[in-house]
Amino acid sequence: MESATILVIDDQECVRMLLRLILEDAGYQVTEAMNGRHGLELFRECPADLVITDIAMPEMNGLDLILELTKAFLDIKVIAMTGASSEELQKAKLLGARQIFQKPFNTQALLSAVQYELRH
Repeated sequence: MESATILVIDDQECVRMLLRLILEDAGYQVTEAMNGRHGLELFRECPADLVITDIAMPEMNGLDLILELTKAFLDIKVIAMTGASSEELQKAKLLGARQIFQKPFNTQALLSAVQYELRH
């Protein structure tokens, strides 16, 4: 079986690198983007099975990204995270994020959420 593809979108390189290591170690194929605009372009070129996005980013924030993705791709699976207020996470949920995480996040809880979303 081919491994699932995950698009990680975060403006912090260290967070992208951490997520890449965790996800690749779990057997997933990972693509990275440094902001929402770049992530949206990558997803349109080659849709991933799951998107993990930060909310607070330059050029296009995660809320605008989630809105664009859920309008264009009805079955998209998105996990949102932020180090900002939990209010932003609630907005992300309303816009279509299936799961939300406050940074710093528990890596095992995130991995469990990824596995759940890819199965359902």
